[in-house]
Amino acid sequence: MATLAELMDEISIEADNAVAVAAAADLEVLEAVSLAIERDLASFRLYDDEAKLKQMISTSFPHLINHPKLLIFHVKGAAQAAKEAVKSVYMNDSSVLMKGHIPTAVLLKAVLNPDFGLRTGNVLSHVAAFEIEGFDRLIFITDAGMNIDPDLQQKAQIIQNAVQIARSTGVQLPIVAPLAAVEVINPAMQATLDAAALTAMNKRGQITDCIVDGPLALDNAISPIAAKHKGITGDTAGKADILLVPNIEAGNILYKSLVYFSKAKVGGIIAGAKAPIVLTSRADSAESKLYSLALALRSSNI
Repeated sequence: MATLAELMDEISIEADNAVAVAAAADLEVLEAVSLAIERDLASFRLYDDEAKLKQMISTSFPHLINHPKLLIFHVKGAAQAAKEAVKSVYMNDSSVLMKGHIPTAVLLKAVLNPDFGLRTGNVLSHVAAFEIEGFDRLIFITDAGMNIDPDLQQKAQIIQNAVQIARSTGVQLPIVAPLAAVEVINPAMQATLDAAALTAMNKRGQITDCIVDGPLALDNAISPIAAKHKGITGDTAGKADILLVPNIEAGNILYKSLVYFSKAKVGGIIAGAKAPIVLTSRADSAESKLYSLALALRSSNI
């Protein structure tokens, strides 16, 4: 899968895809919904104040009025919007949960509810798929949005979440690079110790369906030429599909550098729950939200 647009083309319009949107009264969110409906990607269940939502749709998206793929559910406030949207996924009325104009903490509180939430016992982690000019493949980055400073066991689960998402896009055996500042094990640098342990865990079958090779600095993970110059050889050198960042600061900086400096296209979701969660930022464009929806829908159908 080389582009995010191709990812959308691969989503079966025959599948019964439904997306529950918590607090949907937001222009960027509704634009993404509109684009998704135009592409026959999914139907949508919108949760918000009915009058406000209908007014916004009437003013900015009149073609969505009474659209057969759009259902509106009246709720009072963000907490109820989150609760009802999560319940929709829990009851299998929807296959994907999407964050609208609502604080992330409010949505995640509903996601983690013991009675109707979406927890599976796995670590929840953010997985972003980047389309970067000059690369013939999507580059997945994890975790830039959920886990602040994951330990070794959490990193192992974060890798498995990302592998599941990458495989859903057609990458049969993803190459995972646990990133660090150097390519050698340094006892003073925890990221290198974790990377070495993750590599060993993969070789012993504790992390599956992928190849883990690290520690690696960013250049050696994505550039065969850089890897060769550093004396790193092998079939996977410089060919990483998934970049595992050591902590959320590194992930956040890498994520935003790609978006703002290189103008890369991106879609991101939360994995590890009962269903994919589209948890985008208020600053994300409608296009980015659409790509995130496509990534979520693709992974929900595998």
